[in-house]
Amino acid sequence: MTADLAPSIIAGVPFPVLLIDSSERVLAMNLLATNLFGPAGTGRHYITVLRQPALLDCVEEALRLRQARKVRYLTTEVAREVTYEVVASPLGPDGSEGVVVVFTDITEREQMGQIRRDFVANVSHELKTPLTALMGFIETLQGPARDDAAARARFLEIMGREAKRMNRLVSDLLSLSRVEAEERMRPGARVDVAALLRSSVQTLRPLATDSGVEMQLEGADAPVHVLGDSDQLTQVFHNLIENGIKYGASGGSLVVRMTRSERELAFRGPGLRIDVIDRGEGFDPVHIPRLTERFYRVDSHRSREMGGTGLGLAIVKHIVNRHRGRFRIESVEGQGSTFTVFLPES
Repeated sequence: MTADLAPSIIAGVPFPVLLIDSSERVLAMNLLATNLFGPAGTGRHYITVLRQPALLDCVEEALRLRQARKVRYLTTEVAREVTYEVVASPLGPDGSEGVVVVFTDITEREQMGQIRRDFVANVSHELKTPLTALMGFIETLQGPARDDAAARARFLEIMGREAKRMNRLVSDLLSLSRVEAEERMRPGARVDVAALLRSSVQTLRPLATDSGVEMQLEGADAPVHVLGDSDQLTQVFHNLIENGIKYGASGGSLVVRMTRSERELAFRGPGLRIDVIDRGEGFDPVHIPRLTERFYRVDSHRSREMGGTGLGLAIVKHIVNRHRGRFRIESVEGQGSTFTVFLPES
């Protein structure tokens, strides 16, 4: 391969590529490789261009053994970490004409793998805690507390609470899995959002009363229809209102408000806005970008005490996405929080 021909061959390749000749000098680099390693690499020894020990070992072995070698290369591009899978393959019939080094961006694949690992670890942790408590109480009831009626009643109450917590977690996991599987399929049925809101408020009013929260529903008197899944939208409203009651109880009031706009900015067309506004403690806005992550909690201990699984807002986000809507969270410490769902009218 000639030095004149090499650049034109690799110029159209959509990922970084370097050609290293038998004299161990860089014969050619395409534009993406130039962006990665700098513009002055052509003609220099590959050691002065690649520099990272793992990359150098990969190329050296491919040149010496005349066999393909593979390695991972981590770098930083525009303030983000990027992971490449690097393959150095010998050139020529007998592998004596040098090597071609190809960089494939596998960052997204790596991130998905990490998300799966984190998810498994979180689920294991969330299940292990109540299981450990149940096992401990069972052993106690089988042994020292066998004949202690008072202890037995107290332990059974705690065991029931932990079992309900596990049941909620499993239910939310199944719900999240189902919602994610359907996220790309937009619902086709017409549903009355106002009726769903009235039903959710009515269902949760006893909880609000027990928590000392005065709940008001505004703007949901007349029917308003959108394309949607009634069960999933009910789940969204139920989750948000229940969260508002539990975590905003200190404010003593909760407002659920629906407004309709002929030109909602989120869609540049007609749409609905549903706000769930509490006057509770609120939280630091620094948490907002992560609140819809699975198992993320502002206050883990308090959330578990209130029966939270850490999956509710993740489920809300995926359901809203399925309905081609938008989900927004606002909060000020000491002043309360507002959770807003935007839905397009169809």
